[in-house]
Amino acid sequence: MIAASFAGVILAAGGSIRMGRDKALLPWNGTTFVSAAIERLKAYTQLVIVVAGANAKTLAPEVYARGGFLVVNPEPERGQFSSLRVGLQEVLNRGRDAAVVTLVDRPPATAATMDALMATFAKHFKGDDGKWALVPENGGKHGHPIVISREMIEAFLRADPASTARDVEHANQDHIVYVPVHDANVTANINTPEDYQSLEQSSRI
Repeated sequence: MIAASFAGVILAAGGSIRMGRDKALLPWNGTTFVSAAIERLKAYTQLVIVVAGANAKTLAPEVYARGGFLVVNPEPERGQFSSLRVGLQEVLNRGRDAAVVTLVDRPPATAATMDALMATFAKHFKGDDGKWALVPENGGKHGHPIVISREMIEAFLRADPASTARDVEHANQDHIVYVPVHDANVTANINTPEDYQSLEQSSRI
C-alpha cells in the first residue's frame, strides 16, 4: 500500500570521476541506473525526486520521461550529504513527511527488499515508539535505500552542513531499526569500470 506522505529521493549529483562517465546513465537491464531507480521507487511512493549536480541537463530527459522531479544541488562538490539535504528539503517543500532515500550508483533494491522495508515501517511507525529510520542490512553491512520519518528528515536538515549522513545516524542510533535482507544490491558499490564490469558479469550468472 502506498502511503501518501512518502517521497522517493535519488542522490545522483556525484561527479563519477573514477567511473569516467556518469554512473546515473550506466546501462542496466535495458534502461539506466537512474531510470531503474525511479521505476522502483514509484511503486512505493507518491513522487520521486532526483538530486542532480552539474549533470542536471543530461539527466533531465531520463528523469522526466519516467515521471520524476529534478532538483539541482548548487554545490555538489560539498559531497553527498549536501545532496541529501537538498533532496530532503524538497520532500518537505512538496508536502511530504517521509522519504525513501537511495543512491544512483547501484542496481535498485529488489521488490522483496522494498516490501520488507515498507512492512517494517508500517509496523514500527504506527505509534510513538521513538523510531525514525529503517536501514537495510546485508552481510553485516548497512546499505540503501533508507526509509526515514519526519523526525529523521529534520535531524538531517538541522545537522552541521560539514557533517555526514553517517554522523547523523550515529548520533541518533537509538532511533534506527536495521532490517536484514537477502539483497546484495543494497550494499553494492559501483565506482569504477571494473566494478561495473563485475556487476554485469554476476548478473548474467
